Parts: sequence; structure tokens; C-alpha cells
Amino acid sequence: MLALRPTARLWATQASIGSKSSLTEALALLPPIPLYRRILRVHRKKLDPAMRLLGDSYVKSEFRAHRTVENPLHIIGFLTEWQLYAQKLEGDAWIGEKLDKGKLDKMSDQQVGQLYELMQAIRNEDGEGGEGHGDGKQ
Repeated sequence: MLALRPTARLWATQASIGSKSSLTEALALLPPIPLYRRILRVHRKKLDPAMRLLGDSYVKSEFRAHRTVENPLHIIGFLTEWQLYAQKLEGDAWIGEKLDKGKLDKMSDQQVGQLYELMQAIRNEDGEGGEGHGDGKQ
């Protein structure tokens, strides 16, 4: 049984999420499969082929790894963060944004390592070490 399937309990809690998280009240939390498809669609539209390959494989592995999660708070947090990621990618608001210190403190050593590897791959892809993209200045 997939725990990430939206259950009656999750649907009931989704209405109160907007005021307690960084999602706006007008935005409902997408169920896992539509969110997964939305992310892959955004990757197809916004990322170059090399970054799309990296991003798609990461998204697929994360959604597979969280298939059996049963903790509702963990599920809601997982879906919320991925939905925010998709929104930022769609609006290019993510360019030049710094990682929140609180979120970094909550990450495991493995997650921090993966984040660092992703940053290195992006910098190597830019060929210039990423200058001009990460400072947010025009």
C-alpha cells in the first residue's frame, strides 16, 4: 500500500495547511502523483537537457524513497516542499535565492552532501563556476 496516496485524513488536513505553512491560503496542496507529474513537466520546460536528466532522476528517487512513509506530518512536509520547488522553478523566483539556515540545520549529513554535489554539478555545467547567476544582481 502506498502511504503517499491522499487519504481522507490527509484531505481533511489540507484545508488548514495554508495558514500554518509558507503556502498561501488560496493554494491547495497537490496530491503526490499530480505533483510528481507537474515537477517533471516543469523540468521539461525550464531545464536544459543535462540538468533535466539530473533533476528528473533525483525527483524520481525521492518520490520512490518516500512511497512508504506513513507519518502524515512528514507526508505533508514532503509534498509542501516539492510544491514550493515547482512553483519557484515555474516562476524563476529560485534564481539567486539562498538556502534557509533553518532548513540547512535540519538536513542530515547525507542530504547536505547531496546538496553540495548538486551545487558542484550546476557550477560545472555553467563552466564559469556559476558567477553571474548566484548573486541575484542585475
